[in-house]
Amino acid sequence: MGSSETQDKLFNQNSLALPVVSGHSLWQWRLEARRKAAEAGIATTEVDWLLQEVAGLDPLELRLESFKVREQIKLRYSLPVLSQLWHRRLDEHCPVQYLAGVTPWRNFSLKVSPEVLIPRPETEYLIDLTMEALKNSPTLELNSGHWADLGTGSGAIALGLAEVLPNATIHAVDCSEAALAVARLNAQQLALDQHIRFYQGSWYCPLEPLKGQLSGMVANPPYIPSNLVPHLQPEVAKHEPHLALDGGSDGLDYIRYLIETSPEYLRPGGIWLIEMMAGQASIVAELLHQQGSYCQIKIFSDLAGIDRFALAYRK
Repeated sequence: MGSSETQDKLFNQNSLALPVVSGHSLWQWRLEARRKAAEAGIATTEVDWLLQEVAGLDPLELRLESFKVREQIKLRYSLPVLSQLWHRRLDEHCPVQYLAGVTPWRNFSLKVSPEVLIPRPETEYLIDLTMEALKNSPTLELNSGHWADLGTGSGAIALGLAEVLPNATIHAVDCSEAALAVARLNAQQLALDQHIRFYQGSWYCPLEPLKGQLSGMVANPPYIPSNLVPHLQPEVAKHEPHLALDGGSDGLDYIRYLIETSPEYLRPGGIWLIEMMAGQASIVAELLHQQGSYCQIKIFSDLAGIDRFALAYRK
């Protein structure tokens, strides 16, 4: 089953009658799927996570295997289709999030497709850092203003900002119309679409009318050096969009652009906040210093202790 066919199934189930299987049949499927996962070196917990999403089973039911005595369980797919999807995980290293069509992020359940990068748990910290930066700002009002999420992908950052800044307007930009379609769907399903405006274009280009008005720019730009992208784990290298990964020869092409261009768009005291790759922190901090328009430059680590985020304020 190709990725486009799979995604058609993922996003167009509402008009179809959901398949029904016995709990015993699903229990047998789970045993076989977990066995094959273990043989392939894939965590068996991925099988259970997939079943939570496609069968509505909760972790306790799966752990106790109590679902096997149920007479009927509604599935998003028939068992043969579910088996085809799981073989894509085993044989093609397709991420389980793409198979399910969703991924958890903060307190959201976000739609994802091969058109968008799968939001990582560490990226959630960008939203917390934004709130801390706002509290420490003498010039910005809490919960209001104009904010930009550049390279929005699934819309994760824009949605996170819209949730914690309910009186702000979030401007989400992506060059991929297919990615924006996913982001718009997420915003609609989470009832946050009234707070977010979506634009197709390159970085700041669609936001020309907002020059000098942004309270903040929060982004997770591509930051992997080009020569490393083909050597990432196969789940990433073979399936996630390279457009969202490849940051040029040293991984810093787009970060440099955001450093140079953001002062034109940020208001005085405006927040500049990005995620970056391990090993890039000292270079990014120096680039921010050299640009001359930023102050209070800080580097923050993720939960693994890796310098992952750079924060600065517009002078």
